[in-house]
Amino acid sequence: MQNLDQFLEFTVEKAVRIMQAKAGSLLLLDQEAGDLYFKVATGDKKEELKRFKIKVGEGIAGMVAQTGEPLLISDVRRDPRWNKDISESIGYQTQSIVCAPMKVGDEIIGVVEIIDRINGTSFVENDLKILTEFGELAAHAIGNARKIVQVDRENRDLKEELAVKYQIVGNSSSIQKIMLEAKKVANSTTSTLILGESGTGKELLARLIHREGLRKDKPLIVLNCAALPESLLEDELFGHEKGAYTGAMNKKIGKFELADQGTLFLDEIAEMSPSMQAKLLRVLQEGIFYRVGGNVPVHVNVRVISATNREILQEIEDGKFREDLYYRLNVVTIEMPPLRERKDDIPLLAEHFIEYFKLERGTPKLIISKEAMEKMLGYSWPGNVRELRNALERAVVMGNGKAVLPDDLPILDPKTKYPGMQVGIPLEDALNEFKKEFIKLNLRNTGGNRSKAATIMGIQRTYLSRLITRFEIKDI
Repeated sequence: MQNLDQFLEFTVEKAVRIMQAKAGSLLLLDQEAGDLYFKVATGDKKEELKRFKIKVGEGIAGMVAQTGEPLLISDVRRDPRWNKDISESIGYQTQSIVCAPMKVGDEIIGVVEIIDRINGTSFVENDLKILTEFGELAAHAIGNARKIVQVDRENRDLKEELAVKYQIVGNSSSIQKIMLEAKKVANSTTSTLILGESGTGKELLARLIHREGLRKDKPLIVLNCAALPESLLEDELFGHEKGAYTGAMNKKIGKFELADQGTLFLDEIAEMSPSMQAKLLRVLQEGIFYRVGGNVPVHVNVRVISATNREILQEIEDGKFREDLYYRLNVVTIEMPPLRERKDDIPLLAEHFIEYFKLERGTPKLIISKEAMEKMLGYSWPGNVRELRNALERAVVMGNGKAVLPDDLPILDPKTKYPGMQVGIPLEDALNEFKKEFIKLNLRNTGGNRSKAATIMGIQRTYLSRLITRFEIKDI
């Protein structure tokens, strides 16, 4: 805003010089009070002027602010709209005045006025045109400054909102240790590999590392490697040139390029095919890549954070994951603990999620009953924090709006056990029977939600649907 003030002063001073006037001023409109106040003033009486305010509709400046039309007054003493109070108060005899509105769109935001020619002659119509252009220039600068301030405010609000949304909640020793390690790693550019079961908050940890690090003001780009087939994954990572393939109508910027100077978080990294692993390794080693269909190298400086829920060392031993890529990604490893190993955090997490859902659904007095909390503490949470959040969300939606009760939670009694297998049946039949009961158990646990059940079981939803059809599972 300091630069804006300097620009407005320069604009008024320039208008005064060009029009060979004695003084000029720029007044802004206070919409709530309905007053014009002196933002900029030149001339011998400029400091005294800044004490005054002018009502909209009062005097020449007030009339211009009210109508939005410029005015040229050759002799103010003969114009009934002239208000001499300010001139008399500061001991200045005004002869001639020209005043133009400042508008942002259709909104009048103030006026700019020039007073008295140095040589004593009156202003003419051409002076009015010149001042109108200066008014438009000043209004444009103010409008742009407002936009910048608004964008800055929105960015700040968004960062605060995201910090809350992606907050890691917990006071347990295990989670505090993890957060301490993450903050240490954040102050470097070291590649970091995050391990942990599904739903433990690996992405939250990656966001914390970025937020606390040297690149916090640069972009964080997130990509789930398991969500895309190999051809689309390459396109997402590296982008493509126009005409690279049928349907590539325009050039596309990939995730690596979008993350330049920032951070790229690659979730489910172990799901990459061997050929994609080789391409990723080359980028990490050389810092360059080629867009699909392109032959011009693209240079990037990206910090890579990756994550997987697989036993990565076993994947390497089985030949499914490149050992050289593992060592490139695994400069520092942080393992997120499962929720069952930090049950002390369940009350904090539950209250955190409930507060969010209370605001979302407009139920400010909603509480978690003691019995519901005991049920949550006694459950093993195979889907970890994600399952806890989903369970509470369902409880809030399906509950009475006053208290979360045990029956509102889509989780089974921790004492519930699978009844066991029969003897005298083939192994394949026994395995199929177990799969059927296991699927039914998880479907009941998620209230019949196949996507959630598939996530908990660590399989694709489409595969779960095929198993449900195969085993003729109904009425869940």
